Formats: sequence, C-alpha cells, structure tokens
Amino acid sequence: MRLLGNVLWVICGGLLSAICFALVGFLLCITIIGIPFGVQCFKVCELSLAPFGKKVTYDSGFSATLGNILWIILFGWELMLAHLALALFFCITIIGIPFGKQFFKLAAISFLPFGATIETKHVF
Repeated sequence: MRLLGNVLWVICGGLLSAICFALVGFLLCITIIGIPFGVQCFKVCELSLAPFGKKVTYDSGFSATLGNILWIILFGWELMLAHLALALFFCITIIGIPFGKQFFKLAAISFLPFGATIETKHVF
C-alpha cells in the first residue's frame, strides 16, 4: 500500500509540491538568517514527496519553540490552512481518505516544523 500510495501521490502533485518546497528552501538558504527556515522547508519537502509510511514525531525545546513561533508568524499558518483545505476536500470521498490523511500530516508539519522528525514506519 505504501508504494502504490506514494506513486499515486507523486503522479498527482506530490512531485510538484516537493519541487516548490525545495526551491523555497534553496532561496531561504541564500541568507544566513534564512538557513534555519530553509532546512525546515527541506524537511517538509521530504515528507511531501512520499508521505505514505512515514510518521512525524516532535521534540520540544526552547529553540524549536522560538523557531516555530517565527515560522507561524511568517508563513506557517498559510501553509497549514492550505493543507487542511486539501485534506478536507480529499476526505469527501472514501477513495480520497488515505490522501486526506496524508494532507493532515503535512498540515501538522507545515505548521510546526521545528523540532519535528520524520520517521519511516516499519511494518512487519
């Protein structure tokens, strides 16, 4: 299911989303101040390329909290609202529910990327 879901995800727009996040990440890394934000864009890029079979875990800390506050103020809330709207749109049909669940995952990491780690779920 993971492989099929990720292939369909890439074909239906995941690749375009990943390219956009990578491009923004590269642009943010031009300046020294933007490097932490660019690294977070690469993290979202990784998840937006193949979200099926991955899990997001959070580790709190002062720097992660401060980074997340700045991220939310600058552009995190817009990204979260866009992903939530797509998630709700996909959850209208039964076939779209697995994709909607992945958009909920992307909404969470788009809102709070600092301190988040992406882990691959192992199914045995």
